[in-house]
Amino acid sequence: MKKYYCFLKLRFAAGIQYRMASVTALTTQLIWGLMECLAYKAIAEASGGNLPMNYSSIVSYIWLKEALLALCNTWAADNDLFAMITNGDIAYELCRPVSIYSMWLSRTVGARIAEAVMRCIPVLLCAFLMPKAYRMSLPVNGASFLLFLLTLFLALGITVTFCMIVYMLCFFTLSPQGWRMVLTGAVEFLSGNLIPLPFFPKKYLFLVEMSPFAYMQNVPFRIYSGDLAGGEMYQCIFKQIFWLAALMFFGIVLWKQAEKRIVIQGG
Repeated sequence: MKKYYCFLKLRFAAGIQYRMASVTALTTQLIWGLMECLAYKAIAEASGGNLPMNYSSIVSYIWLKEALLALCNTWAADNDLFAMITNGDIAYELCRPVSIYSMWLSRTVGARIAEAVMRCIPVLLCAFLMPKAYRMSLPVNGASFLLFLLTLFLALGITVTFCMIVYMLCFFTLSPQGWRMVLTGAVEFLSGNLIPLPFFPKKYLFLVEMSPFAYMQNVPFRIYSGDLAGGEMYQCIFKQIFWLAALMFFGIVLWKQAEKRIVIQGG
């Protein structure tokens, strides 16, 4: 485990070097978050406050999504790993006395944490200083905050293990672009990144909740705001653990199959 922790630290250290890129992205995220708050405020006023989620919960959900975007999105996959698969540099990785799956998993987690650390605090600080109508709320209580941290960790695990499956599927195709466009595009919608899942029609929400995507950012953000509580919350935590184990198992199986058919061109 120590060697994989080292891979995580190295990737984290490399990620925090790009501070200027994070500052640029910070401005975009603040503007985008404020635009979303304005849109939902208009919807709340037009509907007389009759929304699937409390407006203050929606505002907290939006700011958490912007602050922790790097942790729970699937479109920001590691382009270096895709390049290794397509250009043959995977041969160098195979020479290492480590598990490719575990090494790439560690690298991906380290990169995401590094990016999230640089953006999280500035975004949250601005969110708490916004005008009252667009201001992020504190967690409903200490227990909710601790469960938020736990489920956020599980959501990161589910997101990363899903990305690992995308990497492994690319061993079976000539180009990774197809898998990336189809899978990551669908996940962004089904995980609640575009609109919170409670806004989905109930007959479709039932189907979404049968997938691992509903247990990414949707669960921790709703727990923080108090929209998800009680027995339903504990069911979601159990499902997070299940999907984390299932996706990791499936990813490892895919890697074992890919390992048998790797062909390196050139010499």
